Amino acid sequence: MSKAGHDTHGNDDGNDDGRQGPRRSRVGRRGFLRGAALAGAGLAAGGAAAPAPQPSLAGTGQLGGAAPAVPFHGPHQAAVLTPPRRVTAYVACDVTAEGRRDLADLLRTLTERARLLTGGGTPEPLGITGPPADSGILGPQLPPGALAVTLGVGASLFDDRFGLHSRAPRRLAAMPAFPDDDLQPDWCHGDLSLQLCADDTDTVLHALRDLTRHTRGALQVRWRLDGFASPPRPTGTPRNLFGFKDGTANPDPASAREMKRLVWVDRGMGEPDWAVGGSYQVVRLIRMLVEFWDRVSLTEQERMFGRARESGAPLDGNDEHDAPDYPGDPKGDVIPLDSHIRKADPRTSDTTDQRLLRRAYNYDRGMDANGNLDMGLLFCCYQQDLARQFETVQRRLEGEPLVDYVTPFGGGYFFALPGVRDRDDWYGRALLAP
Repeated sequence: MSKAGHDTHGNDDGNDDGRQGPRRSRVGRRGFLRGAALAGAGLAAGGAAAPAPQPSLAGTGQLGGAAPAVPFHGPHQAAVLTPPRRVTAYVACDVTAEGRRDLADLLRTLTERARLLTGGGTPEPLGITGPPADSGILGPQLPPGALAVTLGVGASLFDDRFGLHSRAPRRLAAMPAFPDDDLQPDWCHGDLSLQLCADDTDTVLHALRDLTRHTRGALQVRWRLDGFASPPRPTGTPRNLFGFKDGTANPDPASAREMKRLVWVDRGMGEPDWAVGGSYQVVRLIRMLVEFWDRVSLTEQERMFGRARESGAPLDGNDEHDAPDYPGDPKGDVIPLDSHIRKADPRTSDTTDQRLLRRAYNYDRGMDANGNLDMGLLFCCYQQDLARQFETVQRRLEGEPLVDYVTPFGGGYFFALPGVRDRDDWYGRALLAP
């Protein structure tokens, strides 16, 4: 479900840059540096080596094993292409650092902490008079835990605070409210997006606490939503909370050709040079009205999606990865013309460059104020061009039958930065270069 909505229009606050003034504190550089001073003294770069990589236990339900480290250095951020882990946290932040130098300090700190956290190691003591170097929730030896960090920048970072307006990604803007949305301003936008994913909840929480600790005074959380990936029961693609497999028709992330054509920003696309190797990230927070959905007949559910719930196969096929035969069903007698899969991807020669790479998780926030279950889809996707891909698909999906059972309430547009290439590099270095 790349888009979803209720039968209402969005009630965005109309603030073009998506930022909320009252929540943006003004903290001086000295205050930021006091918080960031711990950055060089947390995980000792020359301390104990990380545990030898072992097979991941994702989805096994076993505890105590060591998941492998996700490579941190490279031309792209690794988590864009790696399959979803068991748990995640999506965090949007407002930058409270003052000036370009402080922003550079912030991005260096985020780089150093992310590099150390994803590699694992032993925290270095800060001395008997200092606070603990680490929260301690993972024990004295920090496992990598398959932790991956993805950092993106929002359109509001390119206002007049840091002198970056002329360097903004060409296609980046604040996410608009689409016709079927019911956006809540407190759950939208942000200067930075930070996604943490790992095999265990405490690994994600440990990383979140570490990063917020070392950036205190320069970064303030705007909104956060935690998610989880369901195991592929019994096989194949994991399911969303409507019970249907989610992401079956994804392009192949192992295909460098596909990713070059659909995901990565490259030279010659009109983007600034620093953006090469990055990707446009869309985050959509979509509540699923599961108590209403569970009262709908299975036949009707399957016709809304266009797939069989049990196998994930298109309604005219037998296997999850069978290609639907739309030309052989021109009137939609088997797969309805307004079904989700048919509107999302008509599979024509004109729509092949509109595909996007989905990275979706489920979420559960308990109950709302009326006692209704509050759960749904934490949708994320990556693409070269927001207008060509996500927004084109979104327009096709307007008014689909599923909008009666889902309500998009938040999220934002971000640009996932190019990867950190080596130990001398850091997030956004080329962006902030003189």
